[in-house]
Amino acid sequence: MSKFIANRPTSFSTAFPQLITPRGFRQTLIGAYVQDDWRARRNLTVNMGLRWEMTTVPTEVHGKLANLLNITDAAPHLGSPYFANPTLKNFEPRVGFSWDPFRNGKTAVRGGFGMFDVLPLPYQYYIMIDQAYPFSLEGSDSHLPPGTFFAGAVPLLGALGAQTSTMAYVEQHPRRNYLMQWNLNVQRELAPNLTALVGYVGSRGVHQPVRVDDADIVIPTKTPEGYLFPSPVGSGTRINPNWGNIRSIFYAGGSSYNALIVGVQKTMSHGVQIQGSYTWGKSIDTSSATVAGDQFSNSISSLPWYDLKSVRGLSDFNIGRTLVINGIWQVPSRKSFSGPIAWITNGWELGLIFKVSDGVPFTATFGTDGDPQGLNSSDPWAFPNRLSGPGCATLTNPGNPNNYIKTQCFAVPTAPSAAFWTANCDPSFGDLTNLQCFNLRGNAGRNILTGPGLTNVDFSVFKNNHIKEKFNVQFRVEFFNILNHANFAVPVTPDHTDIFDSTGSPTGVAGLLTSTTTTAREIQFALKIIW
Repeated sequence: MSKFIANRPTSFSTAFPQLITPRGFRQTLIGAYVQDDWRARRNLTVNMGLRWEMTTVPTEVHGKLANLLNITDAAPHLGSPYFANPTLKNFEPRVGFSWDPFRNGKTAVRGGFGMFDVLPLPYQYYIMIDQAYPFSLEGSDSHLPPGTFFAGAVPLLGALGAQTSTMAYVEQHPRRNYLMQWNLNVQRELAPNLTALVGYVGSRGVHQPVRVDDADIVIPTKTPEGYLFPSPVGSGTRINPNWGNIRSIFYAGGSSYNALIVGVQKTMSHGVQIQGSYTWGKSIDTSSATVAGDQFSNSISSLPWYDLKSVRGLSDFNIGRTLVINGIWQVPSRKSFSGPIAWITNGWELGLIFKVSDGVPFTATFGTDGDPQGLNSSDPWAFPNRLSGPGCATLTNPGNPNNYIKTQCFAVPTAPSAAFWTANCDPSFGDLTNLQCFNLRGNAGRNILTGPGLTNVDFSVFKNNHIKEKFNVQFRVEFFNILNHANFAVPVTPDHTDIFDSTGSPTGVAGLLTSTTTTAREIQFALKIIW
């Protein structure tokens, strides 16, 4: 905001909505499968199946497809094919079993394994197809001198052309994107109407899409001290200077998920039903985005795709631990009552859902008000350095909405030695006293912080009015977040995740929590007729 007021813009983006024309996407999906259940023994059943499915490559009825065959191309490829089809050999085996080891119907051991293809459907591409030059004119410029905005905004709009326009790049020979899933669980009847379950669930994703809002950046050099961008900052050359930005999708991602699940269920008896479950899990990936780079509010919209292993971490949607307990109580009827008193006292039903869970992860950022590393991108992101001093084993202050992030545990990227500073750093950013070296990529990883947890209680009151045996008019009152507990969301990215601004100064608002994940207490009245 300060740079906007001072008329010192670092970048400019715009679009012409009147040039957006309808798109007619076409794609065909074909699938076939066989499955058989084999009762190998009286207490053992085996399920086996095989599925094959494929899709055609998306087309557009008027040929309005534009794509770079190589990310360095100066001119787009127009029309079909959009990319080579990776789905022609998508055979997906599945196998499962159910075993009663004691032959008494009280214990069940179940397990399974399956492969599931993630088909390249239009949702992965429609933003890139809609906004690609020359069928759409959307531009950006990240090299603006001071005073450009107010004095030159109109000329800049008219000057938009290929070199400031948005282009799309889809990996032309994507590999098969699939998911392997497996599970094993044991269910046991502990007593009449009381059952317990313990299970394990796992999965692994291969060749998953990595969506980057602008892949046209300056590629750094890998040194023993980390990734180093050219100095002085901003002097590097982007991969493809022929475009304003390049929205890209690479099929190079990977993911894994492992979880332990414990559950207990007491089915309805004496008017009471209770169910509880606990899940401990961890989801890890190199990117959680498909539709857009910032698919989630805590996502980084343009990850360093040149080294995805360096940003491998918790998934944007990961929730480590979750406990859910719910119950229903059908209040006993007073059969001795009759008339209005019986109507008032009978037919009541109470329900409760209690949920508590860890928060989702998020990333500490640096200088997104500018481009401190010199990516020369329309969507620059930078990471600070993570410190390991006293109190920095954890990076958050739970319960502190004003300073949720321990900002003292981060620092601007620093040259490791005077010799490194002299050889690689831009002297305009500092001197040998502070050894600042902004063009050295910070070592803080992706999603290394965990957001506030969630605690929520929902409560319901039902009044059943049986006019006839099979005709019930049910009056319902439901209280959502009945305790009116404030469940804070992660700090807004990047406004409140920037530890430092692009000059290296503390922002002063890092770790500020400004929004919630659940609403305030809500009460809902409803009438349900059952017959």
